[in-house]
Amino acid sequence: MPTKAASKKPAAKKKAPAKKATAARKASTSTEFKAFEPYKPKRGEQYMNEAQRAHFKQILLNWKSELMQEVDRTVSHMKDEAANFPDPADRATQEEEFSLELRTRDRERKLIKKIDGTVERIEQDDYGFCDACGVEIGIKRLEARPTATLCIDCKTLDEIKERQEMG
Repeated sequence: MPTKAASKKPAAKKKAPAKKATAARKASTSTEFKAFEPYKPKRGEQYMNEAQRAHFKQILLNWKSELMQEVDRTVSHMKDEAANFPDPADRATQEEEFSLELRTRDRERKLIKKIDGTVERIEQDDYGFCDACGVEIGIKRLEARPTATLCIDCKTLDEIKERQEMG
């Protein structure tokens, strides 16, 4: 009678773990800006004064800089990792990884354009007010999404309309 150890199936081959986390996974956070010191408005301070505009301009420029560094890392990563694998599955995996990275970079390229447009709005004194109704967007909302062009109410209505058109 065979022993338990002898009756076990041979262990399935395990794929080697990825050498490092893919840049695509790392990139998912690159569209979010990193920590900053929240603006503390002073009592009686005018909305979107020079100090507030400077605060948001700095947030946007730092965010853009981080995105540009990520682009540079992607280029060097793709050059370093580019290999002509003999195994079609390995080649397909690498192509898919590169495709995800490039898609992420494309989204970030669009975000950089949006950041540039927002910086331009700050310089033209047209920042911080809703494009739809003209009310103040608010410091906290702008810190959460510095490229916001709609107040929370108009953005909510915009999203509701969008969902109704889709469904």
